[in-house]
Amino acid sequence: MTRTYVVTGSASGIGAATARLLRERGNVVLGVDLHDADIEADLSTPGGRAAAAAEATEHAGGTVDAVISCAGIALPIAKTVSVNFFGMTGFVTNMLPALRKSSAPRAVLVSSMASLHPNSAELVEAALSGDEAKALAIAEGLAADEVTGNLIYASTKRAISRWVRRVSVSEDWAGSGIPLNAVGPGIVLTPMTADLRSDPASVEMVNQMVPMPLHYHQPPESIAYLLIWLASEENTHMAGQTIYCDGGSDAVLRGDDIWSKYELAF
Repeated sequence: MTRTYVVTGSASGIGAATARLLRERGNVVLGVDLHDADIEADLSTPGGRAAAAAEATEHAGGTVDAVISCAGIALPIAKTVSVNFFGMTGFVTNMLPALRKSSAPRAVLVSSMASLHPNSAELVEAALSGDEAKALAIAEGLAADEVTGNLIYASTKRAISRWVRRVSVSEDWAGSGIPLNAVGPGIVLTPMTADLRSDPASVEMVNQMVPMPLHYHQPPESIAYLLIWLASEENTHMAGQTIYCDGGSDAVLRGDDIWSKYELAF
């Protein structure tokens, strides 16, 4: 059965791989990106998000079966907050009316295993509160220092994973029959990570932060296949999850202590 998908960040990396695979399977795909896309839009602004959602809905004839949000940047600047968090959450929320018209609506966002890294709790909370101006002001302060600037990306991804978990069971999403989830990649072989993989010293640093014992750095298709399944009709009951497809980074870094909070001692 042909389905209609909207894929943000479709011009490169994970988004491009996802759009290509969906089209190869005979689906209708509407790509959204700054350039080289069916819908050219700037998701870093509220107006850009609303306009892109309206245009995607119009092109789709009013009904969209799934939204896969891949658009993001990894720079230590305030704009990363607008693109990675507010761009993703704002766009997918604007797509709710079109999703609700589908018989099997789905939505998936790209988080990162960086969501498990050190971050700014203040920035994360500002993002989750929906206060973009406050979040940007906090990020501007972090960006003024090289060390704290590196917290911005991880903070946006922590906020994405927490937002997905929080709203997935709400009336808007679960109440509308829409599974909402996220994927957390490790180091993906895309233009975004090219600088990180550019010299031995940088690679060594990356390997310490993102250890990937299973198959090492991953092609974008490894994430695209998972995104496509999460956005498919087969996924009926998964809600609020961030699935870490990261070559084992989560297992290495967190080990098996993730359940300790719930253990009772006898």
